Amino acid sequence: MIKKILLTVALAFSMQANEIKKVDTLVLSGPMASVSHPLLRMIETGALNDVAKNVKFVMWKSPDELRALTLRGNADFIAVPTNVGANLYNKGVDIKLLNVSVWGILGMITRDKTKKTLADFKGCEIAMPFRADMPDIVFEEIAKKQGLDPKKDFKLRYVGSPIDAMQMLVMRRVDHALLAEPAISMALRKTNSFPLKLIAPDLYRSSDLQKEWGKVFKVEGKIPQAGMAVIGQKDPYIVKRFNEEYTKALKWYKTHPKEAGVLVNKYIPMLLPEAVEDSLSYVQLDDVSAKDAQKDLEFFFEILKNNNPKTIGGKLPDSGFYQ
Repeated sequence: MIKKILLTVALAFSMQANEIKKVDTLVLSGPMASVSHPLLRMIETGALNDVAKNVKFVMWKSPDELRALTLRGNADFIAVPTNVGANLYNKGVDIKLLNVSVWGILGMITRDKTKKTLADFKGCEIAMPFRADMPDIVFEEIAKKQGLDPKKDFKLRYVGSPIDAMQMLVMRRVDHALLAEPAISMALRKTNSFPLKLIAPDLYRSSDLQKEWGKVFKVEGKIPQAGMAVIGQKDPYIVKRFNEEYTKALKWYKTHPKEAGVLVNKYIPMLLPEAVEDSLSYVQLDDVSAKDAQKDLEFFFEILKNNNPKTIGGKLPDSGFYQ
C-alpha cells in the first residue's frame, strides 16, 4: 500500500514536470563577482534544460546596468545587491528576492602591511567602487559607527567597478582600495603577492569589512549583501527549479574551488582561474531563502534607512519582497 502511494506521488510530480511548457529562453544575469558563479555552473551543466529551451548568462558591470536590465525586463533571474533589490521593489518594480547567498566578500587591500583596521586608513586615498552602492554603503556605515566621517576623514576615489579599482592598484595609481572578491585575489595574483612573496610583497590583505561590521554593531560578522531575485511573473515551477539548481550549483562551487576557477574563467576570461580558487577561502557564501534571511535583512535595511533612506527606496520593503 505504501509503495503504491509513493508511486502515485512520484507519478504526479513527473506529470507536473512534463506538463510544464518549456519557455524559449531564460536569461540569468549578474556581475562578475561570486554571487554569479553558480549561474555559470547551472548553464554549463544544463541544469534548467527541463524548463527552458535556451538558458544564457548576461553580465552586468555596474548597479546602473543592473537597474536597466531589471526595468526593461531583459533578465528573468538576476543577482542583486540586497539594498538595490529593496530599492527597486519600493519603487514599484516587479522584483522579488529569492535568497541571500553572499554574506561576506568585501575587504581592504593595501601596500602598507601595518594597516589592519578601517580606522588605520584615516587620511588615506582609497579607490572605492560603486559610489552610493553596496561597497560604499558598508564602508560608510562602519566608519560612522567608529566615529569617523567617511567624506572628511578619507580621500575616497570613486571608480566604476571593483576590477577598475584592482587595476589602479596593480598600476600603482593608488595604494589602497576597497574590493569585492574575487578582485582582491586577482590583485594579489597579478602582483605576485599571493602566496606571499618571501621578500616585500606588493600588496596585503587588510581589514575584513564583515568582521568590522560585526564588532561595531555587536552582531555576527556577516552582512546580507547579495542574492538572487526573480523579475516579473514566472511560473512557480520554474522558480522552484531555479532555486533547487542554484542551491546545488553553489554547493558545488564552494566544494570544487579548482574546477570552479576553470569554469568561471571560461565564461569571464578576465578572472584568473587561480584567483577564483584563492577567493573561495575568503568569502562567506551560504544559500539562505529570502524569507529565512528576512530578520538579518531588516536589521541591515534599518541601519541604511536611518542613515540614508534613499539606498533602499525610503522604507523597509514589505513582506511581499521576500519570495
